[in-house]
Formats: sequence, structure tokens, C-alpha cells
Amino acid sequence: MIRITFLLTIFTTGMNLVADELPKLGQKLTDEQVTAFADLALEGMDQEYPNKPSNVLADANSIKSPKEMHPAFYGCFDWHSSVHGHWMLLRLIKLNPGCSAEKEIRAKLDGHLTAENIMKENDYFLEKQNKSFERMYGWAWYLRMVAELETWDDEQGKQWRKNLQPLEKTIVIRTMEYLPKLSYPIRTGVHPDSGFALGQTLDYARVIGNQKLEELIVARSREFYLKDKRYPTRYEPSGQDFFSSGLNEADLMRRVLSAEEFSAWLDDFFPNIRDGKIGNLLNPVEVSDVTDGKIVHLAGLDLSRGWTLRGISSALPKDDPRKTILEKSAVEHAAMGYKYVFSGHYEGEHWLATFAIYLHTGVGLRK
Repeated sequence: MIRITFLLTIFTTGMNLVADELPKLGQKLTDEQVTAFADLALEGMDQEYPNKPSNVLADANSIKSPKEMHPAFYGCFDWHSSVHGHWMLLRLIKLNPGCSAEKEIRAKLDGHLTAENIMKENDYFLEKQNKSFERMYGWAWYLRMVAELETWDDEQGKQWRKNLQPLEKTIVIRTMEYLPKLSYPIRTGVHPDSGFALGQTLDYARVIGNQKLEELIVARSREFYLKDKRYPTRYEPSGQDFFSSGLNEADLMRRVLSAEEFSAWLDDFFPNIRDGKIGNLLNPVEVSDVTDGKIVHLAGLDLSRGWTLRGISSALPKDDPRKTILEKSAVEHAAMGYKYVFSGHYEGEHWLATFAIYLHTGVGLRK
């Protein structure tokens, strides 16, 4: 009933208005809001179809159902969306203990994150033809989920953390093998963007204490991005972006550089930022058709821009005028993005809640 109320409110107030029931950035989520966001992931966890498996068919035996290939992460349209939906549910109950949705969330997660299921997921990754499967976007979300569990003192969470280890190990090995071979960063507004994946993986490495992985990511990030100046903001966004490659890069570099280094780098990267001018990147975008699976990406762009703007701001001094500019834009992007999360259409609802919770709960911000 809670989710229905959300949808009715949005439809009756119009898609261009923010309903009173939707959260505002900086406010703690109410129990009703937690439940509404959780419902989107819960409804998709066991929904096998429609599905976009993205698998390589090595032979006739490769033709399997999504659940046969991915017993843990077969729902939510594709593998990575399922993974980050699981992460979102973990984060919601971790930050909101005792919430109304907790019992159902725990039961669902316990059925999916079993040792047997994760071993089968790992077996899939180890097949030769799947070497680049979900590289590095899905890998990054899986490691984000592991990091979430690593920092949670919860008995059931500790068991899930243990169960995730086989695939975690495989993804870390794959990352260590892949990054030295990557000659150039991948700059795009969708899944393969290097800036996003490197930032997530760096956070994981620091939480886990994997120094070799941390050093590799820092070194590669410096090689890829340290000399970048005058980012061409006029080229963003593209029509189906859910990332700003430029903002992802800056959000990565604030993790890599010292505060002093980053402040100077940011002025070179966005030369007019102190005047509030970084092309279109400060202006939220509207979605013309929430039923189009590619066009609705722009709702995710609002949300991911929001979290990168907050991340960049968190690395600047308190009295830095750039903070005010960035934080104001983050609030505006959040307001725009939140209103598309509960659209009533699967094209966006299978994944946008994750982006909203990432933004709203301040994941990865510099303290």
C-alpha cells in the first residue's frame, strides 16, 4: 500500500513536481520511505523475466535460463542491477535497524546470498568465455556490496560476508590482471566508464585493507587522469547517459589526491567552476519518456551527478566557495532524480532506487 500511495501521489501531482512523500536530500528517510525504496528491489529480486543476460554462447550447452546461470543475481533485468539491488537492501537495514521492511529484506537476502549460490556465480565467472563479463561496472557494485558487509557488525551479515568471498576473490584477481593492461581510461556516460569503477574499487580496497589493490588503482588513476585539464563539458550529456564521465573522474580523483592536490587539480579540470560555470553539468535534466529503457537513463544521470557533486564537495575546505555551488546543484539534481524513481514502469524501477539510496545516504563521502 505504501508504494501505491507513492505512485498515486506522483501521478496526481504530475511528473514535473516533487511529491511531498519523496525524500529531500539531507533528511533522514522515514520508515515509509525506506519501505517504498526497498519494495522496488524486493519485487525485482525473483523476477526472472524480462532479462538481459549478456552472456557469450560458447556452445549449445550455454543456453540456460537466467536463474540457471545466476542463482543469486538473476532478477532485476540484468546481473549488475540485481547486485546493486542487493547492496541497496543491505544498506537500508544497516542504516535503519528495526525498520518495517527488515524482516522481509533479511529473508530475501538469506535465500539469495547462500554459499551454494555464490559458488555457482563464481563458477560462471571462471568459464573462459566470461572473462570480461560485467567488467568493471558489475565488478564494482559487487565489491561495494562486500565493503558494506565488511563494516557491519551483524551476525547474519557476517555470514553473508563470508559467503561472498569466492566471487570477491575472483573479481579482485581479475581487476589486478586487467588494470595493468588497460592502456587508456574508458570515458563514457554508461556502464564501462573507468572513473566510476575505479572509485568504487578503491573504496573497497581501503575498507578491506588490500594495499596492493589500492596502490594499483591510485597509480592507474594518476596515469589516466592527473594531467587532464579543461574537461569538455559541452559534450555532456549524451541522450542515454546515466553517468557524467567528467564528474565521475573528479569524484575518483578526490579519493586519489590529497586535499591540496585535488583543489588545484579541480581548478585546472573545471577552470570556471568558481564562477559556477561547468557547462551543463550543474543543470538537472528531465526525462521525456520513462517507458524507454535508454531515455530513462537520464533519471540515473540526475542521481549519479548528485552523488559525484557531493563527493567532490566533501573534499574541499569548509569555506571554499565551490562547495556552495556544488552542494546547491546536488540538491537540485536529487529533487529531479527522485521523482522518476517511482514511475510505475519497470524500465526505471528495476534500478533507480539504488542510485537514489547511494545519493541519499552519502556513500563514500570524505569525512
